[in-house]
Amino acid sequence: MPDPEHRNNSAAEPSRRAVADGIGVATEEFKISMPIGIGAVLAALASLATCYSGILLTYLVGYEALSINPHAQAVLMWVFALLAVSFLWRDRKRHAKELPLVLGGIAAIILIVTLYFGYDERVEALAYVLLVIAALLNQNFILDALNHTVRNQTHEIEALNERLTEKVKRQEGEIDRLGRLRQFLAPQVAELVVEENADELLNTHRQYIACLFCDIRNFTAISEAIEPEDVITLLQHFHDEVGHLVAKHKGTIGYRAGDGLMVFFNDPVPCDQPVLQAVRLAKAISEAFEEIRAPWQKLGHAMGLGIGISSGYATLGLIGFHGRADYTAIGGVVITASRLCDFASDGQILLNQRALLDIEENVETEEMGERELKGIGNPVQIFRVASLSHEAK
Repeated sequence: MPDPEHRNNSAAEPSRRAVADGIGVATEEFKISMPIGIGAVLAALASLATCYSGILLTYLVGYEALSINPHAQAVLMWVFALLAVSFLWRDRKRHAKELPLVLGGIAAIILIVTLYFGYDERVEALAYVLLVIAALLNQNFILDALNHTVRNQTHEIEALNERLTEKVKRQEGEIDRLGRLRQFLAPQVAELVVEENADELLNTHRQYIACLFCDIRNFTAISEAIEPEDVITLLQHFHDEVGHLVAKHKGTIGYRAGDGLMVFFNDPVPCDQPVLQAVRLAKAISEAFEEIRAPWQKLGHAMGLGIGISSGYATLGLIGFHGRADYTAIGGVVITASRLCDFASDGQILLNQRALLDIEENVETEEMGERELKGIGNPVQIFRVASLSHEAK
């Protein structure tokens, strides 16, 4: 298929040549041109007038015109005829037709032959008939070519308008999709999904992920002790800080639930070390939470933060209804992370054994033994993150 840009350029060429070769006036803002073969017509008429001017003046005015040197008259006749042929030669590039040039050339040859090798009025008249026919045919072919060019440009403009309309609609859809995706994806992740038109990434599928839950301890008691407006302020501050950190660490927010939230890694955008990235985020959240709770502790409201991290396979996809759906994960790995978060004391970051196996070379942990966790059939081996290695930070 031809390149659209090349097609547009080639379609515009006839118009540019017409302006350059035609007889007219051009300015930077506006160009007026008459590329209708007028040069060939004028030259043919000039040659014809040179030949029959004396006869016409005698017929129209009623007296014999001033005599003109017959040799000079003959020279002017064939010079104008050849000039007409030169215009026909130039114009054939516009309409790609050879007939006007052939007729004009034959007419010029006949005219020169009859002038210098055997004058005959009938032959001379035949030459001028052919020359005028050639000039008028040339004019007609040029007009037809220009009409074809205008039609092509009209179709191209219509096609361009359709493409622009489709592009605007597509961009409007992308803006709407980007707004919805930013509800549960980090901004850079949402933009990546939209830019690559990768809606299939959000279809239901199975993936190995690291899942993180965090939750404010003693929040219920605090919300009963302070004004509702202050509760909103506290939650807004918490989610602003945590949301910023999630975006920075390129995590995906599964959902927010009041004083807690769930984040997972390695979906929809792949992550080389999802558990390590989750632990890094957990450390950053713990540090940020110290500043969040400091003013409330001064007012006598004790609060803490627990974090649980697990890894494993989960089913991911959009859950909800049209216009309001969340992209989230479902499975045992999610339940385990939630229960580890519930079990964690203030400041603790807890891992299950599978998550530890993914990063044991990058983290120092304290084993807390097996625990029975709600909703999980088998006891879970729990480990508390003490610190990250220098290389892993």
